[in-house]
Amino acid sequence: MTVLDQAEMVQTHTAVLTLFGDRAYKLKKPVDLGFLDYRRRADRFRLCHREVRLNRRLAPDVYIGVADILGPDGLPCDHMVVMRRMPAERRLATLVRQGAQVDADVRRLARVMAVFHGTARRGPAIDAEGGRAGLRGRWDATFEQMRRFHGGVLDRDAAAEVEWRVHEFLNGRDRLFTDRIAQGRIVDGHGDLLADDIFLLADGPRILDCLEFDDRLRYLDGLDDAAFLAMDLEHLGTPDLARRFLDWYAQFSGDPAQEPLRHHYLAYRAFVRAKDACLRHERGEPDAAADVASYTDLTLRHLRAGTVRLIVVGGPRTADRTAVAGGLADQLGATVLSSDRIRGEMAGLDPLTSAAAGFGQGVYTTEWTDRTYAELCWRARRLLELGQTVVLDASFARNRHREAARRLAACTHSALTELRCTVATPAVPTRPGARRDTDALIADLLATEADDWPQACRVATDPGSLDVVEALAAIDDDRPAVTAGR
Repeated sequence: MTVLDQAEMVQTHTAVLTLFGDRAYKLKKPVDLGFLDYRRRADRFRLCHREVRLNRRLAPDVYIGVADILGPDGLPCDHMVVMRRMPAERRLATLVRQGAQVDADVRRLARVMAVFHGTARRGPAIDAEGGRAGLRGRWDATFEQMRRFHGGVLDRDAAAEVEWRVHEFLNGRDRLFTDRIAQGRIVDGHGDLLADDIFLLADGPRILDCLEFDDRLRYLDGLDDAAFLAMDLEHLGTPDLARRFLDWYAQFSGDPAQEPLRHHYLAYRAFVRAKDACLRHERGEPDAAADVASYTDLTLRHLRAGTVRLIVVGGPRTADRTAVAGGLADQLGATVLSSDRIRGEMAGLDPLTSAAAGFGQGVYTTEWTDRTYAELCWRARRLLELGQTVVLDASFARNRHREAARRLAACTHSALTELRCTVATPAVPTRPGARRDTDALIADLLATEADDWPQACRVATDPGSLDVVEALAAIDDDRPAVTAGR
C-alpha cells in the first residue's frame, strides 16, 4: 500500500481535511473566531470558490474545484474544496525537521515568490492596507485580541514590550512606508506563507492555502509576505536558511529594504503565530503554551534587532574617534555622517582637501559650525525616517548640538546612544595638505573648551587601547540581537 492509498483525516481550528487516494477534501467548520466567520453556509460556499480561485495563482494544478455535499433530500447542505493530494514526505516543514538539504529548493521558492509578487495585483485599495496605517491597524487588532491572555499563557511584560516597540518603530517611519508604496512594493499576496503548506516537487514548489477570508490581510508588502516563511524557517530551527531565503528573495525581487524593516515584518509574523498559539491553548491544547512563549520570544528578538538608532560619537577630532564611528557602523549596518566631511562639502572643498584654519576661524566659526550641525541633523533625519540606523561622527563639544541630536532622536522615535571618546593626548592624522600642528591645536582647544557631557558614556581611545567592543558595550542590551541577525 502506498502513502496515497492511505486514508487520513486532519483537523485545524477552521477546517476538516480528509485525504483519500489521490484527492484531498477540505470542509470549512461553521465557526466564528472573531477574525473570520464561517457560520453561514452561503459564506462557506462563497469562500470555498474564492479559495480555489486565489490558490490557483501559485498552485493551478492542485486546486481542482468545489464539490457540493448533498443532504438526505438530495439538496446541497454544505460544500468542500477538492484538491490534488500532495506527497506528505515532500512537505517543506517535514524536510527541514529531517535536516534535508533544501537550499536549492528554497532558492527556487524565493524566485517563485518574487515573480508572483512582480505580477500580482496592485492599486490604491491594496496600497492603503500595506502602508503604515494599515500595518498599525493589523498590529493593534492583534494586540486587542490577545489582551485577555495577558498574565496567563502570554507573559504580561513581554506583551507590553512588544506593543511599545512596535509603536516606536511605526511612529517614526512614515517616510519608509510611503516610499515602499511609491516603489510598488504593496501587492495582493499570499498572506499565510508557512512551511507546512509548501511542497517541494521535482518540477517546482506548490504553495497552498493562501488567506481567502479577508482580502485586507492579503494586501501587504511583498517583503512582509516573504517574511512569514522566513520566520517559520527560523522557528523550525534554521535561522541561516531563513536569512538566505530573504536574501534570495531580495535579489530576485530587486528589493533593497533595510534590515530594520525585515526585522519588523519577521516580528509581526511571529506575533501572528503567537496569537494562533494562544487561541489553540484556549481551545484546550496545553502544548500550545510552549509555542506562545517561543513565538513571543522570537517577536521580541526581531523587534529589538530592528530598533532604529541614532548613535552620537563625540570627543576631540581624532582618527580614533572616526575609527570608533566606522567600527560601530560596520557592526550595526549603520550609516556614518561625519561633520568634517559635511563641513568640507558645504565649503565646496574637495574631500581630500583640508579645511584647517585657526581655532574659531574659516569654516570653524560659530556660524559655520552651527550650519554644519544643522545639516548633519537634517541628513540624519531623512535616514532615520527610512529606518536606517545612523552614527554621527563629530566633536559635539557644545551642549546645544547635543540637544539637537536628542530632539532628533525623540521626533523620529529612534533609540539614542551618546558616546564621548577620550584621549590622553589628541593625535590628529596627517591628511594630504593638512597642517598637523593646527589640527592638533584645534583638537586640544575643543577638548578644553567643551561643555560638560554627563549623559555620555566614555570610550577610551588612547593609543593601543582603541576597541570598538567597548563602544558596543555602551549601547543597550538590544545590540547583540542586531549583530546576531546580520
